[in-house]
Amino acid sequence: MIAIIDYKMGNLRSVAKAFEKVGAKVLVTSRVEDLKKSEAIILPGVGAFGQGMVRLGELGIISTLLKEIKQGKPFLGICLGMQLLFTRSYEHGLHKGLGIIDGEVKSFPQKLKIPHMGWNNAKSKVKSQKSKVDILKNMPNGSYFYFVHSYYVIPEEKSVVYAMTDYGIKFPSVVRKDNVFGVQFHPEKSQESGLRVLKNFVKISGFC
Repeated sequence: MIAIIDYKMGNLRSVAKAFEKVGAKVLVTSRVEDLKKSEAIILPGVGAFGQGMVRLGELGIISTLLKEIKQGKPFLGICLGMQLLFTRSYEHGLHKGLGIIDGEVKSFPQKLKIPHMGWNNAKSKVKSQKSKVDILKNMPNGSYFYFVHSYYVIPEEKSVVYAMTDYGIKFPSVVRKDNVFGVQFHPEKSQESGLRVLKNFVKISGFC
């Protein structure tokens, strides 16, 4: 079972239906017990960074989430869920994140149209796509996905950057640190390319 964290930030049902379409058994939940029993954890999300952290804190699941990740459980953050993996964000003030990946979240330059909304490609920095833990496995490099965001991540370690996207500036659109993956785009809105990413993650869940 794959647990999708319900913290009232985004259309969780769309994410669940997309995972079900690729054959996964999912449970939308905010219960600590379910996170512990799951084979993998998904943190989707749409909205403000600070509010997202507040709601995770109110649910009392942050310590469990960090423990499960430390023990090697596969984790996927989607959009806001990816940004929350980082140390801090400057969205409407300074906010502390989960700190799983060192780095920060900043706004796109004002010269760009914000939010970055619509289809754009993600170009992999990984030379080989034959690894069992490659979330972009068996996909054309530069596949297109659907984005909606005004902020982007800046990792301290370039080694966690898995794919880049160009929107006036180049920013990380896929990150990975060990068993933790993050995608800035919405795979549940990205048609076949998005479903392939989710299918790859489901397969990865059996190898981490």
